[in-house]
Amino acid sequence: MVSTLPVSLEDIRAAARRIAGRVLGTPMVQSFSFGELVGAPVHLKLEHHQTTGSFKLRGATNAVLSLSRAERSRGIVAASTGNHGRALAYAAKAEGAVATICMSRLVPENKVSEIRRLGADVRIVGSSQDEAQQEVDRLVREEGLVMVPPFDHPDVVAGQGTLGLEIIDTLPEAAIVLVPLSGGGLAAGVAAAVKGISPTTKVIGLTMEKGAAMKASLDAGRPVQVEEVASLADSLGGGIGLDNRVTFAMCRDLLDEIILLTEAEIAAGMRHAYACERQVVEGAGAVGIAALLAGKIVGNGPIVAILSGQNVDMEQHLRVINGTQPLYREEGL
Repeated sequence: MVSTLPVSLEDIRAAARRIAGRVLGTPMVQSFSFGELVGAPVHLKLEHHQTTGSFKLRGATNAVLSLSRAERSRGIVAASTGNHGRALAYAAKAEGAVATICMSRLVPENKVSEIRRLGADVRIVGSSQDEAQQEVDRLVREEGLVMVPPFDHPDVVAGQGTLGLEIIDTLPEAAIVLVPLSGGGLAAGVAAAVKGISPTTKVIGLTMEKGAAMKASLDAGRPVQVEEVASLADSLGGGIGLDNRVTFAMCRDLLDEIILLTEAEIAAGMRHAYACERQVVEGAGAVGIAALLAGKIVGNGPIVAILSGQNVDMEQHLRVINGTQPLYREEGL
Protein backbone atom coordinates (compact mmCIF):
# COMPACT_ATOMS: atom_id res chain seq x y z
CA MET A 1 0.00 0.00 0.00
CA VAL A 2 2.71 2.47 0.97
CA SER A 3 4.57 2.03 -2.34
CA THR A 4 1.55 3.32 -4.32
CA LEU A 5 1.36 6.56 -2.34
CA PRO A 6 2.84 9.90 -3.46
CA VAL A 7 5.78 9.55 -1.02
CA SER A 8 7.53 6.22 -0.48
CA LEU A 9 9.84 4.92 2.22
CA GLU A 10 12.73 5.26 -0.21
CA ASP A 11 11.81 8.90 -0.85
CA ILE A 12 12.04 9.48 2.91
CA ARG A 13 15.37 7.69 3.16
CA ALA A 14 16.68 9.82 0.28
CA ALA A 15 15.49 12.94 2.13
CA ALA A 16 17.35 11.80 5.25
CA ARG A 17 20.57 11.57 3.25
CA ARG A 18 19.94 14.96 1.63
CA ILE A 19 19.32 16.90 4.85
CA ALA A 20 21.95 15.16 6.97
CA GLY A 21 24.12 17.76 8.70
CA ARG A 22 21.56 20.52 8.09
CA VAL A 23 18.95 19.49 10.67
CA LEU A 24 19.27 17.96 14.11
CA GLY A 25 18.57 14.35 14.94
CA THR A 26 16.45 15.07 18.00
CA PRO A 27 16.49 13.02 21.21
CA MET A 28 13.78 10.66 22.43
CA VAL A 29 13.37 10.16 26.17
CA GLN A 30 11.22 7.86 28.28
CA SER A 31 8.61 9.48 30.50
CA PHE A 32 8.31 7.49 33.72
CA SER A 33 5.45 9.64 35.03
CA PHE A 34 3.38 8.82 31.95
CA GLY A 35 4.35 5.15 32.13
CA GLU A 36 2.70 4.97 35.55
CA LEU A 37 -0.32 6.93 34.33
CA VAL A 38 -1.15 4.88 31.21
CA GLY A 39 0.30 1.53 32.22
CA ALA A 40 2.62 1.29 29.21
CA PRO A 41 6.05 2.71 28.36
CA VAL A 42 5.77 6.25 26.98
CA HIS A 43 8.56 7.96 25.06
CA LEU A 44 8.67 11.63 24.10
CA LYS A 45 10.28 12.59 20.78
CA LEU A 46 11.74 16.02 21.54
CA GLU A 47 11.41 17.53 18.08
CA HIS A 48 10.77 20.94 19.62
CA HIS A 49 14.54 20.98 20.21
CA GLN A 50 15.02 21.29 16.42
CA THR A 51 17.10 24.27 15.24
CA THR A 52 14.12 26.47 14.36
CA GLY A 53 11.99 25.18 17.22
CA SER A 54 9.82 22.76 15.23
CA PHE A 55 9.81 19.76 12.88
CA LYS A 56 9.14 22.03 9.91
CA LEU A 57 12.86 22.50 9.23
CA ARG A 58 13.07 18.93 7.93
CA GLY A 59 10.55 19.40 5.12
CA ALA A 60 11.61 22.93 4.28
CA THR A 61 15.27 21.96 4.01
CA ASN A 62 14.55 18.93 1.84
CA ALA A 63 12.32 20.99 -0.46
CA VAL A 64 14.82 23.86 -0.82
CA LEU A 65 17.70 21.47 -1.53
CA SER A 66 15.56 19.71 -4.15
CA LEU A 67 15.16 22.95 -6.13
CA SER A 68 17.60 23.81 -8.90
CA ARG A 69 19.93 26.77 -8.49
CA ALA A 70 17.88 28.66 -11.07
CA GLU A 71 14.67 28.03 -9.15
CA ARG A 72 16.20 29.20 -5.88
CA SER A 73 17.44 32.37 -7.57
CA ARG A 74 13.87 33.35 -8.47
CA GLY A 75 12.90 33.54 -4.81
CA ILE A 76 10.87 31.13 -2.67
CA VAL A 77 7.37 31.77 -1.33
CA ALA A 78 4.96 30.02 1.00
CA ALA A 79 1.90 30.49 3.15
CA SER A 80 2.40 29.60 6.79
CA THR A 81 0.87 29.55 10.25
CA GLY A 82 4.35 30.41 11.52
CA ASN A 83 6.58 27.39 11.93
CA HIS A 84 6.90 26.53 8.24
CA GLY A 85 7.65 30.16 7.49
CA ARG A 86 10.42 30.24 10.07
CA ALA A 87 11.88 26.97 8.79
CA LEU A 88 11.69 28.05 5.15
CA ALA A 89 13.27 31.42 5.91
CA TYR A 90 16.13 29.60 7.66
CA ALA A 91 16.58 26.97 4.92
CA ALA A 92 16.42 29.55 2.12
CA LYS A 93 18.93 31.84 3.82
CA ALA A 94 21.33 28.90 4.28
CA GLU A 95 21.28 28.36 0.49
CA GLY A 96 21.54 32.05 -0.42
CA ALA A 97 17.91 32.38 -1.49
CA VAL A 98 15.27 34.94 -0.54
CA ALA A 99 12.04 33.75 1.07
CA THR A 100 8.67 35.51 1.08
CA ILE A 101 6.28 34.27 3.76
CA CYS A 102 2.55 35.04 3.61
CA MET A 103 0.56 34.73 6.85
CA SER A 104 -2.84 35.63 8.19
CA ARG A 105 -3.53 37.96 11.09
CA LEU A 106 -4.08 34.90 13.33
CA VAL A 107 -0.36 34.05 13.37
CA PRO A 108 1.14 35.07 16.75
CA GLU A 109 3.53 38.02 16.68
CA ASN A 110 6.41 36.03 18.20
CA LYS A 111 6.44 33.81 15.10
CA VAL A 112 6.10 36.74 12.70
CA SER A 113 8.99 38.65 14.27
CA GLU A 114 11.29 35.63 14.17
CA ILE A 115 10.61 35.13 10.46
CA ARG A 116 11.46 38.78 9.83
CA ARG A 117 14.66 38.37 11.87
CA LEU A 118 15.75 35.62 9.50
CA GLY A 119 15.55 38.05 6.59
CA ALA A 120 12.34 36.93 4.93
CA ASP A 121 9.87 39.29 3.26
CA VAL A 122 6.73 38.98 5.41
CA ARG A 123 3.22 39.58 4.01
CA ILE A 124 0.25 39.65 6.42
CA VAL A 125 -2.88 38.88 4.41
CA GLY A 126 -6.44 38.29 5.59
CA SER A 127 -7.66 36.22 8.51
CA SER A 128 -7.07 32.67 7.28
CA GLN A 129 -4.44 30.44 5.76
CA ASP A 130 -6.54 30.25 2.60
CA GLU A 131 -6.40 34.03 2.15
CA ALA A 132 -2.63 34.01 2.69
CA GLN A 133 -2.39 31.29 0.05
CA GLN A 134 -4.15 33.55 -2.46
CA GLU A 135 -1.30 36.04 -2.11
CA VAL A 136 1.20 33.20 -2.63
CA ASP A 137 -0.59 32.19 -5.82
CA ARG A 138 -0.46 35.80 -7.05
CA LEU A 139 3.29 36.06 -6.40
CA VAL A 140 3.92 32.81 -8.26
CA ARG A 141 1.75 33.89 -11.18
CA GLU A 142 2.84 37.53 -11.49
CA GLU A 143 6.39 37.61 -10.13
CA GLY A 144 7.66 34.11 -10.89
CA LEU A 145 8.45 33.07 -7.32
CA VAL A 146 8.75 29.34 -6.59
CA MET A 147 6.28 27.96 -4.07
CA VAL A 148 7.30 25.58 -1.30
CA PRO A 149 3.99 24.67 0.38
CA PRO A 150 3.81 24.02 4.12
CA PHE A 151 2.58 20.44 3.73
CA ASP A 152 1.06 19.35 0.41
CA HIS A 153 4.27 18.63 -1.50
CA PRO A 154 6.19 15.34 -1.87
CA ASP A 155 9.55 16.85 -0.92
CA VAL A 156 8.08 18.48 2.19
CA VAL A 157 6.33 15.27 3.25
CA ALA A 158 9.48 13.22 2.65
CA GLY A 159 11.48 15.62 4.79
CA GLN A 160 8.99 15.40 7.65
CA GLY A 161 9.05 11.63 7.32
CA THR A 162 12.69 11.56 8.43
CA LEU A 163 11.36 12.11 11.95
CA GLY A 164 9.50 8.78 11.64
CA LEU A 165 12.72 7.06 10.60
CA GLU A 166 14.41 8.33 13.76
CA ILE A 167 11.56 7.08 15.92
CA ILE A 168 11.65 3.53 14.55
CA ASP A 169 15.45 3.43 14.50
CA THR A 170 15.44 4.34 18.19
CA LEU A 171 12.42 2.27 19.25
CA PRO A 172 11.69 -0.52 16.72
CA GLU A 173 9.08 -2.02 19.05
CA ALA A 174 6.91 1.13 19.14
CA ALA A 175 3.24 0.13 19.18
CA ILE A 176 1.66 3.58 18.84
CA VAL A 177 3.00 6.88 17.49
CA LEU A 178 1.07 10.05 18.35
CA VAL A 179 1.52 12.80 15.78
CA PRO A 180 0.07 16.34 15.63
CA LEU A 181 -2.23 16.73 12.63
CA SER A 182 -2.95 19.87 10.62
CA GLY A 183 -2.48 19.89 6.85
CA GLY A 184 -1.03 16.41 7.16
CA GLY A 185 2.59 16.89 6.11
CA LEU A 186 4.01 15.59 9.38
CA ALA A 187 1.38 12.90 9.87
CA ALA A 188 1.69 11.63 6.28
CA GLY A 189 5.47 11.57 6.34
CA VAL A 190 5.77 9.96 9.77
CA ALA A 191 3.11 7.37 8.95
CA ALA A 192 4.78 6.46 5.65
CA ALA A 193 8.14 6.00 7.38
CA VAL A 194 6.83 4.15 10.42
CA LYS A 195 4.48 1.83 8.55
CA GLY A 196 7.00 1.29 5.78
CA ILE A 197 9.29 -0.32 8.35
CA SER A 198 6.81 -1.51 11.00
CA PRO A 199 3.35 -2.05 9.41
CA THR A 200 1.70 -3.09 12.68
CA THR A 201 2.59 0.14 14.49
CA LYS A 202 -0.44 2.40 14.86
CA VAL A 203 -0.10 6.05 13.88
CA ILE A 204 -2.72 8.33 15.44
CA GLY A 205 -3.30 11.93 14.37
CA LEU A 206 -4.15 14.51 17.05
CA THR A 207 -5.72 17.90 16.49
CA MET A 208 -7.92 20.53 18.11
CA GLU A 209 -11.65 20.00 18.45
CA LYS A 210 -12.83 22.80 16.13
CA GLY A 211 -11.34 23.96 12.85
CA ALA A 212 -9.82 20.51 12.21
CA ALA A 213 -9.61 20.63 8.42
CA MET A 214 -8.09 17.19 7.78
CA LYS A 215 -10.59 15.44 10.05
CA ALA A 216 -13.51 17.23 8.39
CA SER A 217 -12.13 16.38 4.94
CA LEU A 218 -11.59 12.71 5.74
CA ASP A 219 -15.12 12.51 7.16
CA ALA A 220 -16.46 14.07 3.95
CA GLY A 221 -14.36 11.83 1.71
CA ARG A 222 -12.82 14.82 -0.05
CA PRO A 223 -10.96 18.04 0.85
CA VAL A 224 -13.34 20.60 2.32
CA GLN A 225 -12.98 24.11 3.64
CA VAL A 226 -13.47 24.84 7.34
CA GLU A 227 -13.61 28.05 9.31
CA GLU A 228 -10.21 28.91 10.76
CA VAL A 229 -10.52 29.93 14.40
CA ALA A 230 -8.13 30.89 17.18
CA SER A 231 -6.67 28.08 19.26
CA LEU A 232 -3.88 27.40 21.74
CA ALA A 233 -2.75 24.96 19.03
CA ASP A 234 -2.47 27.77 16.47
CA SER A 235 0.03 25.80 14.37
CA LEU A 236 -2.68 23.24 13.62
CA GLY A 237 -4.96 25.82 12.02
CA GLY A 238 -5.64 26.33 8.34
CA GLY A 239 -7.16 24.28 5.53
CA ILE A 240 -5.67 21.38 3.59
CA GLY A 241 -6.36 22.93 0.16
CA LEU A 242 -9.33 21.96 -1.98
CA ASP A 243 -6.92 20.69 -4.65
CA ASN A 244 -4.86 18.67 -2.16
CA ARG A 245 -2.69 16.20 -4.09
CA VAL A 246 -0.54 14.49 -1.47
CA THR A 247 -1.46 14.59 2.19
CA PHE A 248 -5.20 13.89 2.03
CA ALA A 249 -4.69 10.51 0.36
CA MET A 250 -1.77 9.61 2.60
CA CYS A 251 -3.60 10.47 5.81
CA ARG A 252 -6.69 8.63 4.58
CA ASP A 253 -4.72 5.47 3.81
CA LEU A 254 -2.13 5.49 6.59
CA LEU A 255 -3.58 6.99 9.76
CA ASP A 256 -5.27 4.50 12.07
CA GLU A 257 -7.29 7.09 13.96
CA ILE A 258 -7.77 10.83 14.52
CA ILE A 259 -8.43 12.14 18.02
CA LEU A 260 -9.82 15.61 18.76
CA LEU A 261 -8.81 17.64 21.80
CA THR A 262 -10.51 20.52 23.59
CA GLU A 263 -8.74 23.74 24.44
CA ALA A 264 -8.78 22.76 28.13
CA GLU A 265 -7.10 19.45 27.30
CA ILE A 266 -4.44 21.19 25.21
CA ALA A 267 -3.77 23.64 28.04
CA ALA A 268 -3.44 20.73 30.46
CA GLY A 269 -0.93 19.13 28.10
CA MET A 270 1.17 22.30 28.02
CA ARG A 271 1.11 22.52 31.81
CA HIS A 272 2.06 18.88 32.26
CA ALA A 273 4.91 19.17 29.75
CA TYR A 274 6.36 22.03 31.78
CA ALA A 275 5.62 20.86 35.32
CA CYS A 276 6.42 17.16 34.96
CA GLU A 277 8.70 16.86 31.92
CA ARG A 278 10.44 20.26 32.13
CA GLN A 279 9.65 20.92 28.47
CA VAL A 280 8.34 24.19 27.03
CA VAL A 281 6.04 23.31 24.12
CA GLU A 282 3.46 25.24 22.15
CA GLY A 283 -0.12 24.04 22.05
CA ALA A 284 0.33 22.03 18.86
CA GLY A 285 3.39 20.37 20.34
CA ALA A 286 1.48 19.34 23.46
CA VAL A 287 -1.39 17.43 21.83
CA GLY A 288 0.23 14.01 22.34
CA ILE A 289 0.69 14.70 26.04
CA ALA A 290 -2.83 16.13 26.16
CA ALA A 291 -4.35 12.97 24.68
CA LEU A 292 -2.50 10.77 27.15
CA LEU A 293 -3.59 12.90 30.09
CA ALA A 294 -7.20 12.86 28.90
CA GLY A 295 -7.21 9.06 28.74
CA LYS A 296 -7.90 9.09 25.01
CA ILE A 297 -5.05 6.71 24.10
CA VAL A 298 -5.41 3.00 24.80
CA GLY A 299 -2.53 0.60 24.17
CA ASN A 300 -0.31 -1.95 25.85
CA GLY A 301 2.93 -1.54 23.95
CA PRO A 302 5.41 1.36 23.88
CA ILE A 303 3.84 4.71 22.94
CA VAL A 304 5.72 7.60 21.31
CA ALA A 305 4.38 11.15 21.54
CA ILE A 306 5.94 13.71 19.19
CA LEU A 307 6.53 17.10 20.81
CA SER A 308 6.55 18.96 17.53
CA GLY A 309 7.28 22.59 18.40
CA GLN A 310 8.20 25.12 21.06
CA ASN A 311 7.57 28.44 19.29
CA VAL A 312 5.06 29.75 21.81
CA ASP A 313 4.73 33.31 23.00
CA MET A 314 6.26 33.08 26.47
CA GLU A 315 3.77 35.45 28.07
CA GLN A 316 0.96 33.23 26.82
CA HIS A 317 2.85 30.15 27.99
CA LEU A 318 3.16 31.56 31.51
CA ARG A 319 -0.56 32.35 31.56
CA VAL A 320 -1.33 28.77 30.52
CA ILE A 321 1.00 27.40 33.20
CA ASN A 322 -0.58 29.66 35.84
CA GLY A 323 -4.13 28.91 34.69
CA THR A 324 -4.92 32.52 33.76
CA GLN A 325 -4.98 32.15 29.96
CA PRO A 326 -8.53 32.49 28.55
CA LEU A 327 -9.31 29.40 26.52
CA TYR A 328 -10.65 29.80 23.01
CA ARG A 329 -14.14 28.72 21.99
CA GLU A 330 -15.14 27.20 25.33
CA GLU A 331 -18.09 28.89 27.01
CA GLY A 332 -17.44 30.09 30.53
CA LEU A 333 -13.64 29.98 30.15
